[in-house]
Formats: sequence, C-alpha cells, structure tokens
Amino acid sequence: MTSALHPLCRGAADLCLAQWNLVCDDDWKAPLTTSLFFVGVLIGSFISGQLSDRFGRKNILFSTMAVQTGFSFLQIFSTSWEMFTVLFLIVGMGQISNYVVAFILGTEILGKSVRIIFSTLGVCIFFAIGYMLLPLFAYFIRDWRMLLLALTVPGLFCIPLWWIIPESPRWLISQGRYKEAEVIIQKAAKINGVPAPAMLFDTAEMQDSKPQQQQKAILLDLFRTRNIATITIMSLLLWFFTSVGYFGLSLSTPNWHGNAYINCFLSAVIEVPAYVIAWLLLRSLPRRYSLSGTLFLGGGVVLFIQLVPADLNILSVGLVMLGKFGITAAFSMLYVYNVELYPTLVRNMAVGATSTASRLGSIIAPYFVYLGAYDRFLPYILMGSLTVLIGILTLFLPESYGNPLPESFEQMLKQTEVTELQPLS
Repeated sequence: MTSALHPLCRGAADLCLAQWNLVCDDDWKAPLTTSLFFVGVLIGSFISGQLSDRFGRKNILFSTMAVQTGFSFLQIFSTSWEMFTVLFLIVGMGQISNYVVAFILGTEILGKSVRIIFSTLGVCIFFAIGYMLLPLFAYFIRDWRMLLLALTVPGLFCIPLWWIIPESPRWLISQGRYKEAEVIIQKAAKINGVPAPAMLFDTAEMQDSKPQQQQKAILLDLFRTRNIATITIMSLLLWFFTSVGYFGLSLSTPNWHGNAYINCFLSAVIEVPAYVIAWLLLRSLPRRYSLSGTLFLGGGVVLFIQLVPADLNILSVGLVMLGKFGITAAFSMLYVYNVELYPTLVRNMAVGATSTASRLGSIIAPYFVYLGAYDRFLPYILMGSLTVLIGILTLFLPESYGNPLPESFEQMLKQTEVTELQPLS
C-alpha cells in the first residue's frame, strides 16, 4: 500500500531535522523535506514502470533496492539540511521503484488466489510491521545517524534473494524469450509437485505470436483509445485523491494529543486490520463496491471529526484512526485493481503512472497537515471531502472481479465493453 512515504525513513528524517533546529523562520523546511522525498518517489514511480517493462522486473527491482540502501547509508554522513534533503530525494526514487516492481513481479509470478493474498496480507502486512517497529527503534535510538544506520542495514539482507527470486515468466513471454520462461515454469512446477508438459511452447506458436510480443509499449499506449484513456484518467484521479487522504492522516500523527511514540504505533497498528479487511473484500466482492465502500467510510468519518467537542480528544483520535482504517484498506486494493485492469505489455507502466499520480497527492499532503496550524479542522474537512468524492468516481470504473489478467489490449477492451453493458453489476 501502501507503499508510501516509508515510515522508517521519515522517523530518522524527523530526528535529523530536529537536530538542525528548523523552527521559526526555518520551519518551512520541515514540510519541504517531506515533499521533496515525495518528489523523488514521483520520479521513481514514473521511470520504474517503463524501465522494468523494457529491461525486466528482476533487474530493476535489485537495482533500485541498491539505490535505496546505498543512498540511505550516505545520508548518515550528511553535514547539512541541504545535503540530507538531496539524498532523501534519491532514496525516495529507489524506495518506491523497488516497491512497485516487486509488487508487479509477485502478481505476475503467483496464481490468482495467491496473488490476492500476496497483494494485501503479504506486501501490506509486512509494511505495517516495519511501520510498527519504527517507534520502537526511535524510542531506544535517539541519535538520528545511528537510527538511520539501524534502519539501513537490513537492506543488505536482500542480496541473497537475487538467486531465489526468478524473472517474471509473463514478461519474458511478452518479450519473445520463451525458453527462459519455460525453464522458470518447469522449475516452479517441479517445486509445487505439479506435472508439466516437456515442451510448453511449440515453434509455430512462438512464430505466430512473435510480432506481437516484440512490441515496445510507450506511455501513450495508456491513452490509445477513448475507453482506455477514460480508465487511465479516472485511475489517476483515484490514486491522487486516495493518496492525499492516506498520507495526510499518516503525517498528522504528531499533531494528535498524547505520546508521539504511542500515536505512531497506533497509526501503524490500525493498518493491520485494514489490510485483512481489504483481503476479505477482494476475495468475495466486486472491486468497485469494495473500493467505494471503504473510501466512503474513511472520508465520512474524517468529515465527522469537526463535530466532536474540543474536550473529547480520545474520540477525535478514534475517528482519525477509523478514517485511516478505511482509506488504508482502499489504498491497498488499488494495486490489485490496477494490475487486473491493464494487459501485460503495459501493466507495470500503468501501475507506475497511477502511482506517480499518487505521489503528486503525497507531495501536497504535508501542506494539508500544515493548514492545521491555522484551523485544526481544515485538513480533515479537505481530506474527507476529497475522499468521498473519489469514492463516487470509483463506481464508474470497469469491474475486474472474476476476470483473468488481460494479456492484450483487445482482452482489456472486451472486458470493458462487458462492464459498459452492465455498469453497476
């Protein structure tokens, strides 16, 4: 989900900025630092999809993991706010890139039932666990350089995974590299104890599909027809507004009453049941209704906060948590929904493009929180209204529930036409 502003990175950033005493005339630098991280995330979202569609999921996954780990380590030696912030931007590029590519790689390797578990409980639960560990690390490690070191070292443990994680067979097939895909599929079948044919792709099939598989996708392919363009534009808006709500609530944690470490922990804990609910909804209900329902819940609850008396702080915090629950559940379902809408040739590019729209929302989210200095309810009114609005828009998107992953634009358009005949079924 949520892959998001990485909470572990932000914890060290907050301590770092505190050391440089960014207050009074320099208080604008704190939200700017967070926004510039998201600028890096935006750039990474934009380029990672195109790079992995062209050079392969696995290569880009490990390259961007190296960028994130390496530049996070360099941040430890920052001597100024400017140096820290520039490195933070590059870390953002690597962090979101490996998150998006890992998500796509997992969904293309795994089967339909396991894919949903991986997309929700797998990826997101471990994200939440890392989020919950942040206040624990930060509580016992008060020096930001040592904290950043402790949070960077685990990246080295990913190196052995190069020999374990395979390339996506779907991507290899889309590139006409049938023999490599066949080796991976045969190996997977052997591990799972499933018999597989000695030859998966015959020569005639390879030659017939070769011209199509050698196509190189470009960003404009996401707008190649009116139907596809409509889906893309609506998806971009969905990701943008959901991101504003999710990051706005996440970044407002320090403004809550009570202990900052406990509040951060609670903000992470609420994501666990949100992911579980998202998984259950994805298993049994149409995507549009699931997304719209959780967005209505999150946005409606956040709007209700302004009606709570000022002396009922616990109730206000509870409503914020419930609002984040709804928006988090919706955010975690967006990845699954996007993957199911687009064909293999542009799937990673589509997720990268929509994720880029999400980062635009995350860039302005810190300034939504900043508005709380003038009116404590204004951020919640804006975030709640936008979330409810996008919940309505979601109902007009095509349904992907029960459909196989499209392999071509023709399959995508065929599924869209069926949805248009029955827009709310």
